[in-house]
Amino acid sequence: MTSHDVVSRVRRAVGERRVGHAGTLDPAATGVLVVGIGQATKLLGLLTLDRKGYRATFSLGAETTTDDAEGEVTSTAEVPDDLLGRERASVEVARLVGETDQVPPRFSAVSVNGRRAYDAARAGEDVELAPRRVTIHGAELVSVDRAARSWTVDLDVSKGTYVRSIARDFGRELGCLAHVSELRRTFSGPVTIDSCVSLDELAERGTDLVHERALDPAAVLGLPVRELALEEVADVTCGRRIASGTLRDGGEPAPGQRVALAFSGALVGIWRREGRHLVCESNFPQGIEGVR
Repeated sequence: MTSHDVVSRVRRAVGERRVGHAGTLDPAATGVLVVGIGQATKLLGLLTLDRKGYRATFSLGAETTTDDAEGEVTSTAEVPDDLLGRERASVEVARLVGETDQVPPRFSAVSVNGRRAYDAARAGEDVELAPRRVTIHGAELVSVDRAARSWTVDLDVSKGTYVRSIARDFGRELGCLAHVSELRRTFSGPVTIDSCVSLDELAERGTDLVHERALDPAAVLGLPVRELALEEVADVTCGRRIASGTLRDGGEPAPGQRVALAFSGALVGIWRREGRHLVCESNFPQGIEGVR
């Protein structure tokens, strides 16, 4: 299932055409995919979600065309016995932490001269992908499976990092080759897997589940909340500046700070402090529910 397939499923479940996602998830992967419904699609381009978490299984001993189990095996290598010991594996996984230049997989959504890399790869064309600077903030060994010759690891990485490339490069460095055989996104920015609903749940309960479990848009955007008084709503709707006021957590917005304007539990605008007032950056007249 592709991320686009997920969007189609959500559209059918909630009866809304305006559905989009924030950050593609590989078809072979599972886990967190942040979805915007209705007016919330306007927020998708504003989300940073600059760190992602994954639980990945690295299968040792083989490299594939796609750097995961979906591809054909291109090379194999012996796996030293000590790499299947928890002590050595823990040390090696911990070494992953830090910045590195990473070349994305040939089968990826990276655009090269206006064309997706996976389209060129499927056509049998050679595509040269430029390395990109990525950061691995955290890497921890979860388990070792000697029989399957695999490691399960938890990773905390910067946006745009390909776990498949981590496995490929790591396997080459260790001399045993490797690919990803299982991948689950555990968090995307502040959105954890515990905050999510499954597609089956959504298909069963539809909009009732959306109203019950909608993410807090202010929290996902990382913005402090400024509650509106009833008498301010008309000015905000027309885009007229209002007093900077007091944030929900206390204190005034700092000069230049962006805030989430909330009214009756809905996000109605993203405004910025200028001088002693708040001025409009974006308004959402119908309101985006979920502010808590």
